[in-house]
Amino acid sequence: MIKRTIIQVAVPAPLYTTFDYLLPASAQTEPAAGCRVKVPFGRRSMIGVVTGSSDTSSIDPRRLKKLQRVLDDSPVIPAEVLDLLMWTARYYQHPPGEVISTALPALLRQGRAAEIRGSLVWRLRGESIDAEALLQRAPKQLQLYKVLRQHGGELDEERLRALEHGTGANWRGTMNALVHKGAVEQHEQHCLPAAVAEAEAGPDLNAEQFAVVGAIADDLAHYQAHLLYGITGSGKTEVYITLAEKVLAAGRQVLVLAPEISLTPQLTDRFRRRLGIRIAALHSGLNDSQRLCAWCAAANGDARLLIGTRSAIFTPMPELGLIIVDEEHDGSYKQQDNLRYNARDLALVRARHKDIPVVLGSATPALESLYNAWRGQYRLHHLTQRAVADKPPRIELVDLCRQPMDEGLSAKLQQHIGAHLQQGGQVLLFLNRRGFSPVLMCHACGWTQSCRRCDAHMTYHRNKRLLRCHHCGAESPLPPACPDCGGEELISLGAGTERIEQALAAKYPQHMVERIDRDSTRRKGALQSKLENAQSGAAHILVGTQMLAKGHDFPNVTLVGILDTDQGLYSGDFRAAEHLAQLITQVAGRAGRARRTGEVLIQTHHPDHPLLQTLLHQGYEGFAHVALAEREQAGFPPYRHLALLRCDAIRAEAGIEFMHAARALLAQAGTNGVEIFGPVPAPMEKRAGRYRTQLMLQSSERKPLHRLIQPWLLALQQLKSAGRVRWSLDIDPYDTY
Repeated sequence: MIKRTIIQVAVPAPLYTTFDYLLPASAQTEPAAGCRVKVPFGRRSMIGVVTGSSDTSSIDPRRLKKLQRVLDDSPVIPAEVLDLLMWTARYYQHPPGEVISTALPALLRQGRAAEIRGSLVWRLRGESIDAEALLQRAPKQLQLYKVLRQHGGELDEERLRALEHGTGANWRGTMNALVHKGAVEQHEQHCLPAAVAEAEAGPDLNAEQFAVVGAIADDLAHYQAHLLYGITGSGKTEVYITLAEKVLAAGRQVLVLAPEISLTPQLTDRFRRRLGIRIAALHSGLNDSQRLCAWCAAANGDARLLIGTRSAIFTPMPELGLIIVDEEHDGSYKQQDNLRYNARDLALVRARHKDIPVVLGSATPALESLYNAWRGQYRLHHLTQRAVADKPPRIELVDLCRQPMDEGLSAKLQQHIGAHLQQGGQVLLFLNRRGFSPVLMCHACGWTQSCRRCDAHMTYHRNKRLLRCHHCGAESPLPPACPDCGGEELISLGAGTERIEQALAAKYPQHMVERIDRDSTRRKGALQSKLENAQSGAAHILVGTQMLAKGHDFPNVTLVGILDTDQGLYSGDFRAAEHLAQLITQVAGRAGRARRTGEVLIQTHHPDHPLLQTLLHQGYEGFAHVALAEREQAGFPPYRHLALLRCDAIRAEAGIEFMHAARALLAQAGTNGVEIFGPVPAPMEKRAGRYRTQLMLQSSERKPLHRLIQPWLLALQQLKSAGRVRWSLDIDPYDTY
């Protein structure tokens, strides 16, 4: 082998390896690991990331191509984060180039420099200006001047673009003219919101909160996983803020993960007001420039605290001293396509690599987390008292059997709604089903509209007069008559949030009803507006899906009604009971969070079901003990480790052929303690026009499972049948759906 510098590059391609390139003779220095480089790849050029270098290559150097360009003088991905990404690629058996690409903001993947660019802001000049006289011959300039005045005298680029219908399409030229005339001044502001002038004082910690903070703060210099198990309303966020304050005072950074975009504004505002510092937020609701700004601010240490959703776990933070995972049980931390990672689990890995503490917080911890705490792998901390309310809400099961129902509402629930509204309380009704009704049926012949691309009925959306599949998104207009018999009486069966909203608006016309689900919050800013109405008490009745159940603080809610628990009682997925118990507990916890006692009514046709009875009498912890015992008997996590091979194809036979070939490869290799189940059709076999098949691998230890999978994946790529299907491997699947 000729001794030459070989640069190893991870390229965003579906290949389980890095690629060797030559360093050009003109290069002054060797690019360090973590730098971006532009390289030839096939017939095009791509941007990859250097993972290392070597003097030798397994490929003849005369066949190697040269780097086209080095984009960074210093690594954009520091060694600590690059190690985490390569660990992620190995553990989740995913191409390293795609893993690294996932961790970078879009603009960095496109070659933009890793630097903070402030946004332009235009502000009315402070001195008195006679705008009418100055701009009398420039109507467009006068119009834009008035728009600025109407919006507090200051607007940035993003808000001006949003207001283009009122400022004119060519507002930039008009604005430049205003600047030239001295009516407006232009300046550049930091891309992150400024720190508050004076931090707010927080409430005094109660005895339990004080003890938890002390126990965790005693050893912030080393790795330790802490599980903060606190009932809803017990003040977990106050514990987070106090711990963050201690870490920041020591000159370190803090990373806070939240499961949903909707929770980040509330958390960001609360941390910012209390800590008085500039905080970065990172989630998919931001535009590319905003994401790059937050990423760079955290990476260069300008942002001392970062709040983000799951992908924020990969953000460089050179002085990271604490990771907090709020609502750690939430399934949103698990990516369900492409790189199927779990951000909660990677938070533990990153904290261990960095030798810093990690705090997992929840009112309903994942069964795996409780298992790890009960066997001593995590330190368990309890918060059993509500921070403000005197006592937890009273929970009652409402038996629906043989009871008359009015648009999904029992008579008892309606009585309680009226009583709470009369007393000035706020009511929250939870139903995890969007639309008006899940089924539209012909009263004459029984016809129902099924999705042609999925094994599912289409949901009736009355407001838009259409039928929509909630699995693939297919839509069709509401038919004027039955397509089968021509009958004109089409009836809607069952209730969704849209139907409940309309029924409540009719029953309580003097009270504002606010619906919060994916349909009602599609418009930008709609979710934030609705949450503000909910938190302020302007909306008297809240109706929504699980978007309402995740960590929101509605201080005025005194009554919670859970309209339909039965659909989750008999699911075939091994996590179904856990999900339902968490959902019921979380939704119930929205009641009585201020000083007024709350009440929870749960409607069900199965009041004697063991899950409901256990939750009612023993709480979530009692349920967890029972559920873990069942998991152990059934051989499911956390007692055994799973990997799920999924494939889908236009023809069902193609998927079955591929899966049988995949199983045959495992038999040839020898499973050595790994059990194989399947192939079998997925619970919903047909989805989005493709037939889905699954093959499950199960083992009591991780090492044999991963040892078997690695060569198997390479062999799967060589199968002839692989070209006729789409397939993916899910390590530690969150569900088997």
